[in-house]
Amino acid sequence: MLSNEHILVTGCAGFIGSHLCEALLSLGASVVGIDNFDPFYGRDQKEKNLAGVAETDSKKRFSFLEMDVCNEDALIEVLKKHNVSGVIHLAAKAGVRPSIPDPGGFIRVNVLGTQSVLSAASKAECKRVVCASSSSVYGNNVKTPFSESDDVHHPISPYAATKLSCELMGDTHHHLTGLPIAMLRFFTVFGPRQRPDLAMSLFLSKVSKGETINRFGDGTTSRDYTFVEDIVDGIIKSYQRIDEHGFRVWNLGGDHPTTLNEMIETIGVVVGREPIINEMGMQPGDVERTWADVSRSQSELGYRASTSIRDGLIKQWAWMQSQGEG
Repeated sequence: MLSNEHILVTGCAGFIGSHLCEALLSLGASVVGIDNFDPFYGRDQKEKNLAGVAETDSKKRFSFLEMDVCNEDALIEVLKKHNVSGVIHLAAKAGVRPSIPDPGGFIRVNVLGTQSVLSAASKAECKRVVCASSSSVYGNNVKTPFSESDDVHHPISPYAATKLSCELMGDTHHHLTGLPIAMLRFFTVFGPRQRPDLAMSLFLSKVSKGETINRFGDGTTSRDYTFVEDIVDGIIKSYQRIDEHGFRVWNLGGDHPTTLNEMIETIGVVVGREPIINEMGMQPGDVERTWADVSRSQSELGYRASTSIRDGLIKQWAWMQSQGEG
């Protein structure tokens, strides 16, 4: 239980952030959520996410502030005012492809924003920080599965480079201040509330309507898809255990890669329609495969993903239908 914890969650109105807030509240924590409603996708979806959090907040332990994580002074004020004991930093500009035409914007939010959070947490005397990194830092690593000890100095997109930069800053910040910091490499998260630009959301919607979907590459690229509830479980476990490690990088993945063709086929089964596919070339910045080695996370956190891609897609599709999106 987390009944004595006051936790700040950045990016709380997003896909993962809203699920995390609900889980923290269910464990007894008090949660302060912040989000700046980045216009990458609609504000209305994020407000729906927050409404879902509010519905679970029967004891009124959740408060929300609209603000930018790059504003360090404002962060310090919030952390002190709410007596925050720890921070879970999810806020970021997301997406490999959008980062290619806008590397500067991604550097500002992801790199400078993360440093702002780390500095504010230290100045407000928080006990620990957990930050979202990404499996994209592995680039086109030929060795599988991807281990936290692998060389990650060859990212192939600005987004990946910003996430790797955040990991390096976290390591440096811990060295200088002693603040316990966890960096979590998420592997392709899916489930209810998933960002509408991501393949699973797009494919579920289009296939259900008999519309054509764009398949980039020949369909043999693969991803280690991870259901959002499994990711949230790993985040909370890392928050509870990072004090034992000081600074640590952990993979959070499903440990079961699925090819693009297999994913599309499963979506067809879930929605009950045959996918109509438009074959496209590979996109710049996209990696060929991801596969999480979760042996460190299992041994140190007790983490293990339990939701299959089929079961997770059934839950995501049911949620989309409940929202009138199917």
